[in-house]
Amino acid sequence: MSSRRTARRLTVVTGSLVTASFSAVMILPCTAVADDQGPGSSKGGKAVDQAADGVKLTTTLPEKISVDNSSQKTAITATVKNEGTKESGDIRLLVVGFDGLKVTGVQGCDAVAAKDLPAGSNSAFSCSVGALGAGRSKSYAVDATFDLGKTGKICLPVQSADGKKTFWQQGPVPFGTTNPSPNAPATPLLLGTDNKPVGPSGDQLPKTGAGRDVLPL
Repeated sequence: MSSRRTARRLTVVTGSLVTASFSAVMILPCTAVADDQGPGSSKGGKAVDQAADGVKLTTTLPEKISVDNSSQKTAITATVKNEGTKESGDIRLLVVGFDGLKVTGVQGCDAVAAKDLPAGSNSAFSCSVGALGAGRSKSYAVDATFDLGKTGKICLPVQSADGKKTFWQQGPVPFGTTNPSPNAPATPLLLGTDNKPVGPSGDQLPKTGAGRDVLPL
């Protein structure tokens, strides 16, 4: 299958709006299956640019995820919602990973080239949502890895299709645990909790990224 590349614009909130171009690369559907992740939460989210009248865009992430301690693999469900009374118009969702959390695939979405990643991030995917009807939502299966020897964050900006406006941004919000279990088969992580990094021996490692929020609102 021949590859298809299209020029797009990527905008993320870094105190002020920063724009970078990237080439979108089509990827195959993800294969990871998420465990029971509990209810979705908009924790760490905030409206940025004003959406059209009657449109209210938000996102949710699971309250908890589980990381396989041997493979470091995990699965996350990212959901974008229109809680308004009118159709949204064409929008896109970005899924961005930081520090120990690296996004390896998002079903039906395009990878952002390494040279065009948002500052401080290690991975990102762009999802063309299209027009989201009033009261409708769309969920994406996210494959990721989490290095439990580090802290880790994820960010979900919702933008206009051309990337000129960011209507909503959730994060960068951390997943983590204050009670690591390095000798267990898996480690449960909670949304909005700073991870207490541990190594394979159970020794605590220095916290990475202290005092730094790469995409502050």
